[in-house]
Amino acid sequence: MNDFMVETSARHAHVTKETLEILFGEGYELTVKKELSQPGQFASNERITVVGPKKELNGVSILGPCRGADQVELSATDARSLGIDAPIRESGDTKGSGACKLIGPKGEVELKEGVIVAKRHIHMTPEDAETFGVKNGDIVNVKLDSGNGRMTVFGDTVIRVSPKYALAMHIDTDESNAAACGRDMRGTIVK
Repeated sequence: MNDFMVETSARHAHVTKETLEILFGEGYELTVKKELSQPGQFASNERITVVGPKKELNGVSILGPCRGADQVELSATDARSLGIDAPIRESGDTKGSGACKLIGPKGEVELKEGVIVAKRHIHMTPEDAETFGVKNGDIVNVKLDSGNGRMTVFGDTVIRVSPKYALAMHIDTDESNAAACGRDMRGTIVK
């Protein structure tokens, strides 16, 4: 079968160990709330406040484990509401991106950059990429079946290949709402 699961990626933050300790206290460790579809990744119980020039957003989830750089992923609607100029980028491409303040129960961190709207993407293993006839960095079109009889085609979807990935497409909440997608969405690459 040449289809794959499509997941909605809600607003969240990735933080370094240093930032985590500033926000939650020295020696603090993230606690697992729920395992995610990507191996080794999890939604934590820890929540922070993201502050922009216009307002703040409470209860933003931190995804674990800790990373080598801080990154906040918002929907375009969230970014506009907060007054943050967040470009659409692939995860990890934060140079020159939006700024914000993070607030936790023990402290605050000013991010001079690191706020993005995540570009829609498909995680694949090398074997998956071979099956689909694509390679890392390819841009494809994807037809979504929301399970309710409605079909939507998304262009400009980047392929991300790593042996550490599990096959799944990620779109943000704005895109999911626009497609009126249900919980059990499936996608197919279309030429």
